[in-house]
Amino acid sequence: MKNANNKSKSHSVFPGILSLFVLAHFGHHLLTALPIPLLPMIRSDFSLDYTQSGLVISAFNLSYGLGQLPAGWLTDRVGPRLMITIGICGVALAGFFVGLSQSLMMMIVCLALMGVLGGGYHPASPPMISALVPPGNQGRALGLHMIGGSASFFLAPLIAAGIAASWGWRGSFIGLAVPTVIFGIIFYVIMGKHSSMQKTGRGRTHDAEAPPVPYRFRRLVTFIVLSTFTGAVTFATISFIPLFLVDHLGFSKETAVAFFAFLYAAGLWMSPLGGYLSDRWGSVPVMLAVCFIAGPVIYLMNWVSSSWGIVILLLTIGMIIYVRMPVSEVYIIGQTSPGNRSTVLGIYFFGSMEGGGILTPVMGYLIDQLGFYYSFSLAGASLVAVTLICSALLWGSRN
Repeated sequence: MKNANNKSKSHSVFPGILSLFVLAHFGHHLLTALPIPLLPMIRSDFSLDYTQSGLVISAFNLSYGLGQLPAGWLTDRVGPRLMITIGICGVALAGFFVGLSQSLMMMIVCLALMGVLGGGYHPASPPMISALVPPGNQGRALGLHMIGGSASFFLAPLIAAGIAASWGWRGSFIGLAVPTVIFGIIFYVIMGKHSSMQKTGRGRTHDAEAPPVPYRFRRLVTFIVLSTFTGAVTFATISFIPLFLVDHLGFSKETAVAFFAFLYAAGLWMSPLGGYLSDRWGSVPVMLAVCFIAGPVIYLMNWVSSSWGIVILLLTIGMIIYVRMPVSEVYIIGQTSPGNRSTVLGIYFFGSMEGGGILTPVMGYLIDQLGFYYSFSLAGASLVAVTLICSALLWGSRN
């Protein structure tokens, strides 16, 4: 009888509130998806080298990572509704001013502000979503939630390329900021009608039925290190893929933007699959498999020459990104108590994003000094080495 009630409850949630969270994730990333694919245009406008181009991306990513720590802590105390709304509307408002910026310094300041204001979304949403479904379906629910983010990263470059063709890269930021603010307000109003969901860890029907797995500090730290390092190195690498396509393979700027969208297209189906595999096989085996693939794939970027080869590698990198994310969230939620899940998730997102923000200008410097071949090779080798070390500590663990 209890299983029947769980099934009916999950079926009622999936098309309703969960769909709203998918849209919220889409809105949150509609502006954050723009800096990397638009980087060739930004670089030309401000005459940047690779190191400076990396600093532009880091301006957002470093502040985005820093924003996760206080946002996670606040979410555990004030509830997720306000933090998620700020994560949507704040990003849009800052992105609007990015579009108005006429100097490199003003753009960097606005990108940093966009990162700080966006820091509340990710620590707040996964615990809230996991509270809506039975424990055995949390991976699938979080995977479906990821569709919103991947759809945004897939569609935003295509939309931005079309807008930029007529009004430049600034027009892309301004044009996408307005509908995002409107949706953020709508989200806040709708969530206000679901008062029982406004506090993380309160009113959770499933915590009583399935207590959290005991906190295993060493394995949790190892898992977070593996996931965040993989995410950071992958982010630092993909930040230069548009420039790689333009400078190394001779693509036009507009074509590079469009091709970059293939990387995020993988998330439209890989995120739910990653969540499903995590529910079925366990988070640790799925994470190790993904991380072992990441290094060789990045190295293979050195040998790609055809358009189809680029598409295949970009889709594979997208698969790595969007399987890793829901698997990591499921593992962290399962290893922590309801009262501190957003705090630990904030630490996890901080590590991944801050690492990416630090490594991106380092990657730019390496490309300036050594070229793409040696830079991508070092990135791939470091991923393989860290995965081997962490796998020895996680071996034998399923969750």
